[in-house]
Amino acid sequence: MPGRQRIFVVSVTASEAELTGLRADLGREPLILTAPTGEARRVVGLLGVEPHVEVLLAPVSYPRADRGHQVDALVRRHALQDRFRDVVVVTDVATTTLLLRVLAPDQLSSGGAVTLVGLERGDRPLAGKRAVISGVVLGLAAGVAQPLVPILVLPVAAAALGLILLPVVPLRHLGRELLLAAAIAITVAVAAVSSSARFPGAW
Repeated sequence: MPGRQRIFVVSVTASEAELTGLRADLGREPLILTAPTGEARRVVGLLGVEPHVEVLLAPVSYPRADRGHQVDALVRRHALQDRFRDVVVVTDVATTTLLLRVLAPDQLSSGGAVTLVGLERGDRPLAGKRAVISGVVLGLAAGVAQPLVPILVLPVAAAALGLILLPVVPLRHLGRELLLAAAIAITVAVAAVSSSARFPGAW
């Protein structure tokens, strides 16, 4: 689901085949939210990932009218901590039903014990600090290499790579970082060359 964070809502009735398929589909380091029950422990054991146990996901005999909204808020709170991480919610059938009614009211049930929901998300934010440091280093390198290669070759190459990565959704943030780093590198390189021209002994 491009542009969406994947939330897997899993009932404790999930079969081993369903869980094997889910395990193969999960991204790196998924977040597993699980009810503190033996059935949920069985599911998590087959997924092979250390879970985060949540008491709110435990089955209740008489659920409150807002239980679905409470569980939805819990899942969204965890999901927002890292919008590019898969989230798996393991709980009883009744709780998964209530959760799905709030989390994805317009989505039809998949008919199995594993339901995939996609939460809208923006692009991965760029790492501004890393881009600035990379730009300064690249600019200084371009200034030092100036007698050997034209001063703008390194920054332009970085910018070209950034433009290539922009259309690739999972790597778009890296493309933006490269473009920012290239702009900073050009500024630093020009400033370095100007400084060396004014003070020849400085370089």
